Amino acid sequence: MNVTGQTSHRVGNESRGLRTGSNSVSFGQQLLPLFQNTVYQRPISLESRRYIGSKAKLTDWIMDLIDEETRDIITFADIFAGTASVSNQALNKYKHVIINDLLYSNNVIYKGFFANGHWDRLKLHDIITHYNSLEPDLLDDNYFSENFGGKFFDYDTAKAIGHIRQDIEDMKIELTDKEYNILLTTLIYNIDRIANTVGHYDAYIKKPIKAQPLQMRLIDAQNCENVEIYRQDANLLARELTADLVYIDPPYNSRQYNRFYHLYETLVKWDKPQLYGVALKPTAENSSKYCTVKARDSFEDLVRNLNTRYIVVSYNNTYNSKSNSSENKIKLPEIEKILNCCGDTKVFDCSHRFFTTGKTEFDDHKELLFITQVDEKRKSKSFPPLLRWR
Repeated sequence: MNVTGQTSHRVGNESRGLRTGSNSVSFGQQLLPLFQNTVYQRPISLESRRYIGSKAKLTDWIMDLIDEETRDIITFADIFAGTASVSNQALNKYKHVIINDLLYSNNVIYKGFFANGHWDRLKLHDIITHYNSLEPDLLDDNYFSENFGGKFFDYDTAKAIGHIRQDIEDMKIELTDKEYNILLTTLIYNIDRIANTVGHYDAYIKKPIKAQPLQMRLIDAQNCENVEIYRQDANLLARELTADLVYIDPPYNSRQYNRFYHLYETLVKWDKPQLYGVALKPTAENSSKYCTVKARDSFEDLVRNLNTRYIVVSYNNTYNSKSNSSENKIKLPEIEKILNCCGDTKVFDCSHRFFTTGKTEFDDHKELLFITQVDEKRKSKSFPPLLRWR
C-alpha cells in the first residue's frame, strides 16, 4: 500500500487539515496517536453492507468445498460478484482473480476495496474528518436532499450526503483513481448503515424518520496486484475470459438489482437523472435477463461459452417461495440438467437464514452449491452449435 505523510488537503483556499491553536499543538500531538488508534484503525469491512442474496455468511462454506473438490486453481473468476465476499477470500488464495458485476456502484466498490493504485491514508482521513465536521442545517439544498430527503434519509442527513457527493466530484482532479473510488465506496457503506429501509431501495419505511447524523469511517481498502475488475454483461464476458474456475451466483427471481440499489447507481454516476414513482427510481438500465423468462436460456448460453475447468454455481431454494417475485426463474432440475451437460456435477447444501425484502418467509431455507468438473467432449456434444445469445 502506498501511503505518504501528507496530512492536509486543500480545495481552493480552504484547508481541510486539522486545525490547532499554537498553545495546543503539543497537547494535540499527544492526542493524535490515540485518535488514530481509535478511529483510523477501525475501517469498515467489505462484508458489513446489507445486500439481498449476500453470501457473506456462506463464504467459508463455499470456499472450503471449492478447496476440497478442485485442483490446481490459478485463475478464479467471480462473474456475478455482488458484494464480492467470495472474491475477497479468493484474492487471498489464488494468483489471479477476475471480479465482474454489471452495476456501476458495485464496480466502484470493487475498485475502492481491491484495485491496485496509489492512495494516501492520512489525506483521506483528513477529508473524512472535514465531512464529519459539517453542520447540515447550514448546507444548501441539493439534488440528493430534494429527492431523497424525508424518505430514504432524514432531510439534514440527505443534505450532507448530497453535499459530500458533489464535493468528491469537485475535487476529483486532485484525487487518484483509487482515492476517488475509496471515497465513493466509503460514502455508500456509511449511508447504508443509517438508511430508512429494510436493506434495499425498492421502498422506504413510511414512518417518521429518526435523525441519524452521518459520521463516516473509511472502508478497509487494500491494494491487490492479482485482480482484474470488469463491469460487463456476464454472458458477453464469458466469451472473452479464460479461468480455471468460474463461480456463478446470478439473480434468480424477478427482482432486478438495478432497481433494488438504484439510489447507489444514481449516487455513483451522479448524472442527476429525472426520478419516477414512490421509490424515486430513474429510467431502468442494465436489467438482467436472469430476472425474466429468458433466465434458463441465458444460463445455458453462459455455461456453454465458458472456457474453464470448473464451474461452481450457487443456488437457493426460494423457488418454493409463496411470493411470485421471489420465485426462481430457473428451476432446480434445469440447473442440474445444464450443468450435467458440461461434466460430472456434485451438489452440496447448507441451511442458513436468508436475507429477504422483509415480506417473504421461507421454512428451512437452504443454499445449494453445484461443482462441475468440465468435460469438453461431453460439453461439445451436449449443446447445439447454432445456439446464440438471445
